[in-house]
Amino acid sequence: MYYVLQFLKEDLPKVVVQGIPEVSRAVIHIDEQSGKEKYKLLVEGDNLRAVMATHGVKGTQTTSNNTYEVEKTLGIEAARTTIINEIQYTMVNHGMSIDRRHVMLLSDLMTYKGEVLGITRFGLAKMKESVLMLASFEKTADHLFDAAYFGQKDSVCGRFCLGVYDGLGLRTLPGSHTLQA
Repeated sequence: MYYVLQFLKEDLPKVVVQGIPEVSRAVIHIDEQSGKEKYKLLVEGDNLRAVMATHGVKGTQTTSNNTYEVEKTLGIEAARTTIINEIQYTMVNHGMSIDRRHVMLLSDLMTYKGEVLGITRFGLAKMKESVLMLASFEKTADHLFDAAYFGQKDSVCGRFCLGVYDGLGLRTLPGSHTLQA
């Protein structure tokens, strides 16, 4: 009898009673912020397409925080929007505010190749646009060595890269002085 119970304890979580096998849990959430009760179904798992196609679920109001699943199901623009929303949500919940345009710039960088690339050494390595960009993140010596070995060139033409002051801000006013420490 003990072994049968152990077997059931081990195998019952793997049994799909009804629904989508990739969904491990679903919880009904009651949102009372707008003054009236609004019900949301929070689903833990994957297979956004199957969730959207489920009878009774409004596919147009279905969201996901899995950017790869969103890209696979709805395309790269929807994945870009998901990245923007998730970064904003995370920052707001940590008491920080970032201008939405900066977040949009980051999400554009992550999705401009037509796929979601992470801001990690693996994602940046796929971008391969700028040797200096690759060297500024991780494995600096490796990226610079590879660039020298393969003869890659990176045009250093911006004022920022060269350390030249731009004619912006207080430097444009006549009579501005530099402070001595």
